[in-house]
Amino acid sequence: MSVTVPLVTFDPSGEKQGSKTRMKMANEKTNFHESDAVHLASFTQRMGRWIHRFRRTRQMMSDVHPGPDAGFLERFASGEDHHSERQSDVGWKAFLCRQHCCGQLVVDTTQKGHYKWLGIVSIAIMYNYIFIVGRTVFWDMQNLCPIVWLVLDYTCDLIYVFDMAVHAHEGYLEQGLMVTDPDKLRRHYWQSWDSKIDIFSLLPTDLLYLVWGSPTECIHVPCGVVVRMNRLFRLSRMMAFFDKTENQTNFPNAFRITKVMIYLLVIIHWNGCIYFAISNAIGFGSDGWVVTLVENGANLSLTYQYIFTFYWSTLTLTTIGETPPPEIEVEFVFVIVEYMIGILIFATIVGNIGSMITNMNASRTEFQTRMDAVKQYMVFRKVSKELEERVIQWFDYMWSNKQSLDEGRVMDTLPDKLKAEIAIHVHLDTLKQVKIFQDCEPGLLAELVLKLQLQVFSPGDYICRKGDVGKEMYIVKRGKLSVCSDDGKTVFVTLGAGSVFGEVSILNIAGNKTGNRRTANVRSVGYSDLFCLSKSDLWNALQEYPEGRKTLLERGRQLLLKDGLLDEEVNRRHQDECDSAKDRIDKLEMALDTLQTRFARLLAEYTSSQQTIKQRISKVEQQSQQPFPEIDAIVENNSAVTIPSSPNLKRKSSNLLDVPVRKPSTSRSDDVAGDEVPHVPPVPFTENKINADVSTLNLNRIESENHQ
Repeated sequence: MSVTVPLVTFDPSGEKQGSKTRMKMANEKTNFHESDAVHLASFTQRMGRWIHRFRRTRQMMSDVHPGPDAGFLERFASGEDHHSERQSDVGWKAFLCRQHCCGQLVVDTTQKGHYKWLGIVSIAIMYNYIFIVGRTVFWDMQNLCPIVWLVLDYTCDLIYVFDMAVHAHEGYLEQGLMVTDPDKLRRHYWQSWDSKIDIFSLLPTDLLYLVWGSPTECIHVPCGVVVRMNRLFRLSRMMAFFDKTENQTNFPNAFRITKVMIYLLVIIHWNGCIYFAISNAIGFGSDGWVVTLVENGANLSLTYQYIFTFYWSTLTLTTIGETPPPEIEVEFVFVIVEYMIGILIFATIVGNIGSMITNMNASRTEFQTRMDAVKQYMVFRKVSKELEERVIQWFDYMWSNKQSLDEGRVMDTLPDKLKAEIAIHVHLDTLKQVKIFQDCEPGLLAELVLKLQLQVFSPGDYICRKGDVGKEMYIVKRGKLSVCSDDGKTVFVTLGAGSVFGEVSILNIAGNKTGNRRTANVRSVGYSDLFCLSKSDLWNALQEYPEGRKTLLERGRQLLLKDGLLDEEVNRRHQDECDSAKDRIDKLEMALDTLQTRFARLLAEYTSSQQTIKQRISKVEQQSQQPFPEIDAIVENNSAVTIPSSPNLKRKSSNLLDVPVRKPSTSRSDDVAGDEVPHVPPVPFTENKINADVSTLNLNRIESENHQ
């Protein structure tokens, strides 16, 4: 009996999505019994519910327990996952960055993939520099494996083609930002000399094989492969690879020496090939100076030919000599040029290598100079032999553990942000050991990390003694310390790497029963490396972080309470005094801010009014120098000037000295009707009287405008 199995589907949360549907009848080989179908449907439903509960439980657990606490380092992060960035930097995915907006390739030159690609291109360039020149003159080398040479040649050409595409899409910096616009990148590339050099190095000069002859059947010098000499013009890409390697390697001096040796070998190789070509032009075996291909009736092998020319080139360029003397004019000229070039090359290379070796030993020389100065001082001051031996052993320990480097001087060349990043990564594990710093804000921790100083103690040195005023806190980086009695014979406890002591004494907590003094003697068992943070550095940093200071003091009080070393009454009284003093200071600061704001406003108003008055006075002074023809006519005719007596009369003229001049009228009513304001009866004015009244009128006008 065949049945239909209900099909039930579940979403990620485990809930039923589908409904019962009819399945088609299967063939007889796949029929189920009714009981089997029921069990299968039940099992499917239970499985879905179980998956739903598992995912819900896992989600709840992730909400409650978000994972291991890595927040200590995350507080220093700049908003990005640096670990994921470092992972993405490795490999070719970071090499080609695809623009989502236009789907165009943009090459980031700062990634590892670009560096690796330059390495591949450099191999192709070095192949051309060695084998194209060698195969041009040594026809036995060219005829040795022509098919292999053709494959390698066109493989290098293919690399050149890909490199041209990569070069055209390489991002560059413009105003400090990486340009990622593909059109702009291509335009920048085609307008540069690099594009012309790349095109020239890829010209299909192999077509000249049709004229020169097949490169697989070369029996003369130069061989047909000489037409590929244009491939040598890609040298700039190999130089870029060398520059990147020199910047990224941890052994720059060793790489510089290697680079000089590569240059020297290539020059010797080329010079040997030129010597072989000149010997071919003169005639092999024609005299004692040229290369001989036949000896005792047998042809010399290709290996012997190349080694002999390389040996001759080395002796000549290094000016060692001991080669067969030239016999004809051409040979003399060539040897003279060789010696002149050899002197220049040899002097340059020896000078560079000497400078590199000096730089490699610079740190050792500086360290030895300091140690010699200390030795001379101890001899001059007649220090005991025992102490002198301890000082020398301390120097030996510093050098053997690579701690002779002056970290402060090296780090001073970096900006503060990078110094903080390096210090955080170097001292992260150290800071994790200090409990009072675990809840501090990131800015304060960054400040404190920069202030940690490494100190090295010799065996038997006391880090602190009982009763000393605590001015530093210490974090053990490496070594063993013993907490001992006053006589040093009894050891109470031994401190190892990661131990912290003295952190409470530098906080100046009121009510500390120890009075910020050391409560034990701490002595170094062997050589110990300790990080030291002074009290002055801590409090200088806390001045800019009041919240961090509050957190640190609270942590310190808790530690003292736990150890029973805190007088709570004294601490509470001191806290109240600090709070009241703080309130008074806050009020004074608020009052001072208010006074400063009012003073600034009054000063601005005063400055504005002064400017306005100065402008108006200047305008009056300028206008007072202009003639008044109306007033002059009135004076000559002994006429009268009437001035309106109404203070509300608005003058339409902008001239402050525009005084209306009225002719005498015969009717009083006409004047009133025409001017609509009362006027004073005409009174004869003298010249002095007119000037005085005009000045009075101008001053009244200025006061009225200032009042408004």
